[in-house]
Amino acid sequence: MTKTPRLTLIAGPTASGKSRLALEMAEKTGAVVINADSQQLYADLRVLSARPSVEEEDHAEHRLYGVADAAESWSVGRWTRAVVPLLEELAAQDRPALLVGGTGLYFNALTRGLADIPAVPDELRDTVQASYDLEGEAAFRRRLAEVDPASAAAITPGDRQRLIRALAVAQATGRSLSAWKADTKPLLAPGDWKGLVLEPDRKRLYASCDLRVAQMIEQGALDEVKALADRRLDPDLPAMKAVGVRELMAHLAGETSLKQAMELTRQATRNYAKRQLTWFRNQTPDWARA
Repeated sequence: MTKTPRLTLIAGPTASGKSRLALEMAEKTGAVVINADSQQLYADLRVLSARPSVEEEDHAEHRLYGVADAAESWSVGRWTRAVVPLLEELAAQDRPALLVGGTGLYFNALTRGLADIPAVPDELRDTVQASYDLEGEAAFRRRLAEVDPASAAAITPGDRQRLIRALAVAQATGRSLSAWKADTKPLLAPGDWKGLVLEPDRKRLYASCDLRVAQMIEQGALDEVKALADRRLDPDLPAMKAVGVRELMAHLAGETSLKQAMELTRQATRNYAKRQLTWFRNQTPDWARA
């Protein structure tokens, strides 16, 4: 069990002020700020993911921000393999740490556990992926429900990657993905951390989301998206699914006006924040609120 005293987990929806609060706390306590946001991992998404600025990073030590290339695909497991040794290192030095982000699955992996699922052979994964493309989502989901009804019910519509993974795991291991996930142990001991969720008034949160989109455009979001578009990366990569990428790419391709692209990005950002609020309310009811 990882020993990590003086560890605070700060969670909440996008645009709720997590990074600002963490920086204020770090400046007062000398804590190290550690990223727990799946999009802020990517070096290519500083603007779109609202990653802490260079100036903010100069005021306190920040770790695991911008460490991945957009061509990489970081899973929850890969993130935990990066963060756990870091937490152990800081604990050994008796340094406080603030784990900050909006990716609920990262927090779940630490506080509830991450299933040790065997790797799926590439050939089988490719076969399952081809069957998805041939059958379509509805038929594929029905087939998944026959071997893993819990996953079929839980995976959101349009999440091709997770649907394929669930069926591939079931076929490769003879055991459902949901069963693997149920057989887990937390990576953090219960007494080694405390949790805080930022839960702003929804009207204020949505206003912050809208303001953030305007700020991103001013800070160079279009240049950031153009650089991604020029690389012609797989659209299923996590970085390519970041809020704003698809919407601003459509504008750059001449399919929408900038005004339309910004409005679509605002709506997508508000929708994302709403899902995050719901997730944290359901999954972290015993955490402190602010």
